[in-house]
Amino acid sequence: MKSIEEKEILWDRNLIVVFTGNFLLFFSFYLLLPMLPLYLYDNFNASNKIIGLILSGYTISALIMRPISGYIADGFQRKRVLLIFYSFFVVFFAGYLVAGTLLIFAIIRALHGFAFGGVTVANSTMAIDVMNPARRAEGIGFYGISNNLAMAIGPTISLYMYDSLPNFNYVFLLSLATASLGLMFVSLVKAKPRVIKPDAHKIALNHFVLTNGWIEGITLMFFSFTFGILSTYLAIYGRNELAFSPNSGIFFTILASGLILSRIVMGKSLNKGYIIENITLGMAVTIVGYLIFLFLQFNAAYYLAALIIGFGNGAIAPAYQTMFINLAANSQRATANSTYLTSWDIGIGIGVLMGGYIAQITNFFGAFCMALASCILGFIIFVSFTASHFKHNKVR
Repeated sequence: MKSIEEKEILWDRNLIVVFTGNFLLFFSFYLLLPMLPLYLYDNFNASNKIIGLILSGYTISALIMRPISGYIADGFQRKRVLLIFYSFFVVFFAGYLVAGTLLIFAIIRALHGFAFGGVTVANSTMAIDVMNPARRAEGIGFYGISNNLAMAIGPTISLYMYDSLPNFNYVFLLSLATASLGLMFVSLVKAKPRVIKPDAHKIALNHFVLTNGWIEGITLMFFSFTFGILSTYLAIYGRNELAFSPNSGIFFTILASGLILSRIVMGKSLNKGYIIENITLGMAVTIVGYLIFLFLQFNAAYYLAALIIGFGNGAIAPAYQTMFINLAANSQRATANSTYLTSWDIGIGIGVLMGGYIAQITNFFGAFCMALASCILGFIIFVSFTASHFKHNKVR
């Protein structure tokens, strides 16, 4: 019989493996994220509107894939699904090395989004499966640190390489190598065979989307919309519109530090069930961060805003994912996870697309003002409707 200490262990071999695999997955992703607008602008002379269209294609294809991957991960053995999706994710990095035209690049980027949509659902669901159930809410927060570490390191390295080396292919090669290493790690996870329910392969809406989480998903979109603008256009905004020439790589590092700090500080309260409280606090803090970012335009305020926005998002994300998991039965865990990620992707995709469009007709400051408005509206909807909806519909 297991001791209490053994039952409460969180960081076992399996979680370490999927944590590392997720870090390497997102590290390869974040290496490219801040660099691609600059790459498209410098190599193909693409306009802000075209850049927005191409980059949003990745998120839109990931969005399309999310519900499908949730259905697949709930209906088949999850490790096999994870390895297949991760393999496709790795292969498409090689495509960037041979994309000689803007059209070919756009096609490869969109196809890569399908693989990203599948692997992120499969890997995060695998992580939730292997977590200690008694510490799952806390574990979700710690698992997300792998994303945040990647965000802290990836953009800094890619932007440094962009400034130091004349060839973008070095960044593409590094992404390919790190994603390949991530695939090796997740192949080591030891997962027990799942008992698949007889109706798991039935085509039904609730096998693709967590239908009772609709308002939660809509509210989340308002905040991911903001993050889509920030993560995609920060570097080009700083280079073209800010007078004090900030370092975008340092901004991302501080942002990720805020995310990590928040997950550590807020993890225990989340494990005690303070889901709504964590989200409410995180939303309010995020709004304050964007106010500082927009209206106090000097170096110290710029980097302080990064820390505050990071802390706010770090409180929101794991609490929201826990909210979706608590709205679903265990047999729908992947569907709940994919619905959470789908909602995030919809907001990101709209943010990338609309951010480029608004910047084209006004400027990037106008795009970030729209991001702030989205934060405020999302906060109002959450406090007015979403919190009470969750209280009345949660399963556990």
